[in-house]
Amino acid sequence: MGAFDLASSFGRAEQRLGATRRTSKRRVRSDRGLSRLDPRVLELVRRVFSTQERPGMAAALAAVAERCRKAGLRSPSRATVYKLLETLPSGRWRVSALPRPVQDALYNLDGASNVPGHQLAFYSFCYGDLAAVSFASGLPWLALYQALRLPGFRPKARGLLEAAVAARGI
Repeated sequence: MGAFDLASSFGRAEQRLGATRRTSKRRVRSDRGLSRLDPRVLELVRRVFSTQERPGMAAALAAVAERCRKAGLRSPSRATVYKLLETLPSGRWRVSALPRPVQDALYNLDGASNVPGHQLAFYSFCYGDLAAVSFASGLPWLALYQALRLPGFRPKARGLLEAAVAARGI
């Protein structure tokens, strides 16, 4: 036996934990983690919520329901739309097309990279100067909404983001 025998280690662990370990008899679904929404409905929701300013939820849901009705699709529930807001694409920006202060805040990316809006907001607020923060404050509302939900903000950076969101009514 060598210095460390992985197979025997697993065997001993199995003996120790065998009685306490519970395994599920349920089969893992093949579609686990995939959205069950029709891709056309997802695109309709994305279009309605991809605006500079936050739309009113009642009006946006009515617009989605109307477009779904016209297309013969089942409209998503209010809860589904709220859940989608966390994952909808909020736009992408090429680093080389951004102002120099924002590029400096994105210190670890080259010019050919495409950055999602919420990541752009995070880096601008956390690592950027006043010009980068000003640029990020004007991003579409969905990018700022999603950035608020990212972990890892420095306290002062998070305060700046919350102030920008409050000033814009997001």
